Amino acid sequence: MKRFNLFDGELDEERTEPAGYTWRAARLGPMLGAEKVGASVYELQPGERSFPYHYEYGSEEWLIVATGRPTLRHPEGEVELRPGDVVCFPEGPAGAHLVRNDTDEPTRFLIASTKQLPDAAVYPDSGKIGLWTGNPADPPRLFRIDGAVDYWDGEA
Repeated sequence: MKRFNLFDGELDEERTEPAGYTWRAARLGPMLGAEKVGASVYELQPGERSFPYHYEYGSEEWLIVATGRPTLRHPEGEVELRPGDVVCFPEGPAGAHLVRNDTDEPTRFLIASTKQLPDAAVYPDSGKIGLWTGNPADPPRLFRIDGAVDYWDGEA
């Protein structure tokens, strides 16, 4: 049986830039042989964030706090979480979120999600939308929302 410990399991992936969005992580889905649910454990040092504020269409996500006290920004404001807290981010604007570490200690949490492709993420602070197809011939792409065109643009 394959397993991973949330509290002290090895984090074998690291993002070192941009500043303010650095973390260490372990992608559990491939490690544990999952096919329908994805999960990653992230560790944030003080002052760092996981990803820009966003919500998704195509995926539902859950956050489970293992250690530390991360701050969660969500549509209704901000809240400090503690070990053992579980939060669900549904599809659409109601599921918007950003996780950051405002404390002076590291925090570790698991993000689990459905593995539904294609997946789209909206970044309301920066006015972007991202599209993930899962097809290597169509790599992930991000677009400015204000650059949207009419459905028939370039067709007729």
